[in-house]
Amino acid sequence: MAYAQYTEVPVTKTRAEIERLLEAAKAKQYGTAVDYDTLTARVQFRLQDRIVRFTVSLPDSTKLGPTRFQRAERQRWRALLLVLKAKLESVESGIETFDSAFLAQIVLPNDVTVADVLKPHLVQAYKSGKMPLALMPAPDEGKK
Repeated sequence: MAYAQYTEVPVTKTRAEIERLLEAAKAKQYGTAVDYDTLTARVQFRLQDRIVRFTVSLPDSTKLGPTRFQRAERQRWRALLLVLKAKLESVESGIETFDSAFLAQIVLPNDVTVADVLKPHLVQAYKSGKMPLALMPAPDEGKK
C-alpha cells in the first residue's frame, strides 16, 4: 500500500508545504516544478553549500484517466514531502550528516546527481562481484 494513496490534499498545497519546509530549513534557493511531457516532478534546493535535486516519476494520465491520475499525482507529492521531512529531521537530530542523508540526490558540477553517476558502477559491481575503480577509496583516505 502506497503512503497517502487516498489523500485529498491538492498538489498545489503539498508543493507549497515543501517550499515552506525548505524555507524553514534555511535553504538558499528552492523550487518545485512539473513536466507533464516527461511525466516528472522535481524539487531542487541549495542547503549547506550543496544543490539537492529530487526527481519523481509522475503517472501517465492517458493510461489512468483523470480521477486515478489526480489521486496518484497527489500521492507522489505527499510521499516526496514525507521523504524531505524525514531526511531534514534526521540531519537536525544528528542521526546522520547532511551529505549522508542526501548523498544520492546531491547535484555535481556537471548537473547530474551522485546517484546518476554511481548507479551503473553499482550494477556492475554486483554483477561482477568486484569493486569498480570508480568506487575505490583514494590511497590516503583509507588511513584516516
